[in-house]
Amino acid sequence: VETMTAAAERSPLPEPPELAHWAQLSKVSVDSEQLLETVRSHLQHSMNAAHPGYMGHMDSIPTVMSVIGDLLVAAVNNNMLSLEMSPVFSRLEPLVLRQIAAEFGLGPQANGVLVSGGSLANLQALTIARNVAFDAVKSGITGLEKKPVFFVSEAAHTSMQKAAMLLGLGTEAAISVATSADSQMQVSDLKEKIGQAKQAGQQPFAVVATAGTTVTGNIDPIAEVGAIAKANGLWFHVDAAYGGAVVFSPQYRHLLSGIEQADSVTFNPQKWLYVTKTCAMVLFRKFDLLQQQFRILAPYMHDHEEWPNLGELTIQGTRHPDILKLWLSLQHIGKQGYAAIIEHSYALTDYFVAQVQQRPFLQLASRPQMNLVCFRGSPDWLPAAEWDDWNHGLQQHLLHHHVFLSLPVYRHKRWLKAVLLNPFTEVSHLQQLFEQIDSFADWSLTPTLA
Repeated sequence: VETMTAAAERSPLPEPPELAHWAQLSKVSVDSEQLLETVRSHLQHSMNAAHPGYMGHMDSIPTVMSVIGDLLVAAVNNNMLSLEMSPVFSRLEPLVLRQIAAEFGLGPQANGVLVSGGSLANLQALTIARNVAFDAVKSGITGLEKKPVFFVSEAAHTSMQKAAMLLGLGTEAAISVATSADSQMQVSDLKEKIGQAKQAGQQPFAVVATAGTTVTGNIDPIAEVGAIAKANGLWFHVDAAYGGAVVFSPQYRHLLSGIEQADSVTFNPQKWLYVTKTCAMVLFRKFDLLQQQFRILAPYMHDHEEWPNLGELTIQGTRHPDILKLWLSLQHIGKQGYAAIIEHSYALTDYFVAQVQQRPFLQLASRPQMNLVCFRGSPDWLPAAEWDDWNHGLQQHLLHHHVFLSLPVYRHKRWLKAVLLNPFTEVSHLQQLFEQIDSFADWSLTPTLA
């Protein structure tokens, strides 16, 4: 509690402590008070997402109710493997996720399962897609004449390549589709890549659209991509791990137009809904496909007609009951509360973008569609070859003043990324940020003038 309430007094990204001695396992019992005091001192060095200057990644502060939910489920220590091992939570999960699937417009047969992160959600979605396309549940894909491939934006999350590797297809099976200047999948290139794959003797089976790219926060043209997938008989998956949250905003949910066409959707409430990690889900338009194309029976568990053993329908067997903290957060904040928070994020984004555009020595990577701004310094008083170093220097300067922006590589260059996720970040904090950017720019200009 002290760590959270005093968050503004610590750096958003403190220096890590020396842990070698602390990590040593003790042969004898250590007093609990001593242990807690040691932990307390080291927690001060943890990543501090509660700081209003923490803007570097898609890490949110947790809702109070999700912290309480984690504590409660840890105490009862139920297992989401089966209904009898989690009689409350195994019933609550499908009831809540059915309503979230309805928010995305996935239809009356839609539902989903919670998983430990978006990477597992994408893996399970593509596994179902592969199994449906190649009837691979029992016989696998080793005897296929044509190599299975699927299509993703070049700006898609790296979990797509991981999924291809784990599915036995190899990372090259995740065929990269070119993006526009705004990091959105080019529909023309998607059509061309599908045609090229077929001509090369490959067998396409899925297309993935991204709603909220990791570096720039952009959204693929979901409706157009979905139409192409349908026209080619391909599974349509939308990775809305981050951007799915805007479905709770009446003002901005139109940005997800077309997601209702999806066969599956990844969504992570652990990001823009502020639920403690981990809390992610994969939703399916036809939830019964999990029974037909994924389920492995656990003979040591009792079978129930009305409620499935969720461990039979997910990659994980033993699983933490994440549904309670999600339900508590949704109930406590409510749809209207989340809409207000999301709209606050967009207001900050508009201000941030305007400030970037007012400075000739700064440039945007793309037009933001969410609360994420990717930009970089391109000071004309320095050679372009030195701009990456200039941006790194700016990042370190801002961190010294308790503002953390990340420094991703985008199109072979270093960019600064601001994720305006913290509801306690205000315009005043952004004003201070740009004052420091101006200060750094003036300092870097002075040697040239001299």
